[in-house]
Amino acid sequence: MRSKDPQLLDAVLKFVNGYYREYHDSPTTRQVAAGVGVAEATARRYLVELSDTGMLDYEHGIQSAPESAKCMTGYRAAPLVGSVRCGDPTAKEEYVEEYVSLPESIFGKGTLYILRASGRSMIDAGIDDGDLVVIRKTEEAEKGSIIGALDEFGQNTLKRYGGYDSETGSYLLEYMNEKEYPGKVIRVKQLIVQGVAKRVIKDLEKLTD
Repeated sequence: MRSKDPQLLDAVLKFVNGYYREYHDSPTTRQVAAGVGVAEATARRYLVELSDTGMLDYEHGIQSAPESAKCMTGYRAAPLVGSVRCGDPTAKEEYVEEYVSLPESIFGKGTLYILRASGRSMIDAGIDDGDLVVIRKTEEAEKGSIIGALDEFGQNTLKRYGGYDSETGSYLLEYMNEKEYPGKVIRVKQLIVQGVAKRVIKDLEKLTD
């Protein structure tokens, strides 16, 4: 087996560390190769070597930057993946608009993503049109949680989970705007929970308009 150049190992590790500190996300193998001036195949070999020695986590690409970088930053990169209607289910525009750095001290750990709310059906939960809703990815939710979910038609919505009605064999998705939608509930036969809402980011200037 070809021996590894210690200086190149150090350069790769420093590049990944520096990239994570700046962007709060891990670089691709191609970015590492360009950053240290080597071929992709070489960069991949060195990343595997660093993974094998416990310096970073690498499996089918870079999965995470070194723990030292994470501890220094205390941030996680969450993708802003478009909008979801707070009303009747609709197809979600799922594409990454940008990555947002979220401090772990406020938003906690876990895999997070952000959706831009559209509509008024969740205003009693403090979620207004245009708010950014931070969601922790999970496939499980407790009754009363606000969830991002797909129904049996593959449509997406943001609602309070009302549990499962065994009599009708349906899952309940509740509106939270008693003034405009008193007692309104959506019943769906199939439900795929994509995440549970944890925080809401607001534009306070809109509240004073």
